[in-house]
Amino acid sequence: MKERIKSCINNLKHLPGVYLMHDKDDKIIYIGKAKDLYKRVSQYFLRPQVGKVAKMAFEAEYFETIITNNEKEALILEMNLIQTHYPKFNILLKDGSHYPYIAIRKTGYPYLQIKRNTKDKNYDYFGPFPRSSSAYETIDLLNKIFPLRKCKNIPSTACLYYHLGQCLAPCINDISKEKEDEMREQVKSFMRGNNADVKRDITNKMMEASEKMDYETAKDYKTVLDAINHINIQQNVETNDKKDRDIFAFSTREGYLSLAVLLFRRGTLLDKKVYIVEEFDNNEEQVADLILQFYQNVPYPQEVVINNETVVDLLSDLIDPNIYSVSKGKIHDLILTAKQNANNALDEYFLSSKLDSDKLALLEELGNILNIDTPLRIELFDNSHLQGSSPVGAAVVFINGEPAKKLYRKYHIEHDEARDDLKSMEEVVYRRYKRMKDEGQTLPDLILVDGGLNQIKAASIALAKADVSINLFGLVKNNKHQTAGLMDINGNVYDIENKNIFFMLTRMQDEVHRFAITFHQSLRNKSMKSSILDDIKGLGAKRKELINKAYPDINLLKEATIEELSQLLPKEVAEALYMKLRY
Repeated sequence: MKERIKSCINNLKHLPGVYLMHDKDDKIIYIGKAKDLYKRVSQYFLRPQVGKVAKMAFEAEYFETIITNNEKEALILEMNLIQTHYPKFNILLKDGSHYPYIAIRKTGYPYLQIKRNTKDKNYDYFGPFPRSSSAYETIDLLNKIFPLRKCKNIPSTACLYYHLGQCLAPCINDISKEKEDEMREQVKSFMRGNNADVKRDITNKMMEASEKMDYETAKDYKTVLDAINHINIQQNVETNDKKDRDIFAFSTREGYLSLAVLLFRRGTLLDKKVYIVEEFDNNEEQVADLILQFYQNVPYPQEVVINNETVVDLLSDLIDPNIYSVSKGKIHDLILTAKQNANNALDEYFLSSKLDSDKLALLEELGNILNIDTPLRIELFDNSHLQGSSPVGAAVVFINGEPAKKLYRKYHIEHDEARDDLKSMEEVVYRRYKRMKDEGQTLPDLILVDGGLNQIKAASIALAKADVSINLFGLVKNNKHQTAGLMDINGNVYDIENKNIFFMLTRMQDEVHRFAITFHQSLRNKSMKSSILDDIKGLGAKRKELINKAYPDINLLKEATIEELSQLLPKEVAEALYMKLRY
């Protein structure tokens, strides 16, 4: 045992807190929490270890501790430190934003919104929806079924939705409070799964339209019915007590752990999520840590169920809802369903190419190929423009082989030569690392740029101006325009023969390209629409907002007829816009 480790162990206390393992280069390689720091930390070095735990203990040069008042404080501190330092031995769930809710205001004319938290007490909330697309599809369906307000800001004249019978137009009509409350309760009832009356009403309307040979309208009603039936199929697993409940189960195989969770809200299954990570340390403790991470982005339900008493004991004092395990009954059957999902996820994982099988091993091998320390944090850059218009730059970050989307950054190119990709690269790289250095942020271990030696030199000039030293390489393509190797500042090429490293780099390259292109397209779309809507007499800010709401895409706006535009705008303004769109 290393002498410095012995000294650190002698200073450990039987108190709760957080411990940080450091390697020989003073990098933090692992962060953990403990109810008893002495018992927890000393066992890494006083007991035999295997696998990744043994590797972490071997690499640890010393550790430091932060004592807290209780284990719950230690949990909060541990999560904050992990999200700051991203240690390589900490198993993290993939980065993601908070799950969305559908929110309906408690007063006034009903209007639906997507919200990422439930802090505003002026709304009733439904969710969370594990997939944003599900939330937006549900809002779209509700807006078709009920005459809800669609406009974010109430316009001064009735819009297209009023003429289509999809809104009662509170902008021009006096809607009674009783009618507003009635509609709000109908929406809330539908969201609670009570849609039989709505289905019956829409079915009758569909039949009436069909009898009148209005087949287009009948088809629209059929589409709405199909959407409702789709929701019913997704939510066909219910519990009778109508509680908010999350049900967890885990499975392990060949060094991997699969954690599945079924999300029930008001007794209805909204969705499932499955996470697969490498095993590290004790399974029960790792599962407890993953569940705690899960609730960093998802609000607690009323109950949490996992059929493992050890995990229940570990979490009982750390999370707010009631947590328990069961051995029989319907809830136990649901645990078995979650367990089956965890097993199936492992089956699919082992049948796949296993690109993600051991990211640390791939990164270590990449470091050996390039003769640098293991690049745990890699940043990539890309620029995008169309004939010099709306030029942008983008930076993406991968930590321990995973995209860290909270750290992605977008840049508006400020120099005058928008077509000059080399100037754009130099500007973006300089701006990023000058700011990171000034603010004392953690610099990456490796920068990758796309475009060959000239791009590498442009980035190198920027790093020198920012006065930072970071390993810099360029992605080299073959004659099929595929990533084939890496090039250094001197033009030396390092071939990538390991297929999994090749796929990992390709995935990173695709991600930065996607991020840059998406940003550029959104700016170009806004710019095109803005230029079209400008300089039209009678088309002020409120009417522009109305057009943007009704036609979110420029191509949809170009297809609009004068008759359609006239439902949103005065006839002469609609005609002027129509002419500008086409000529």
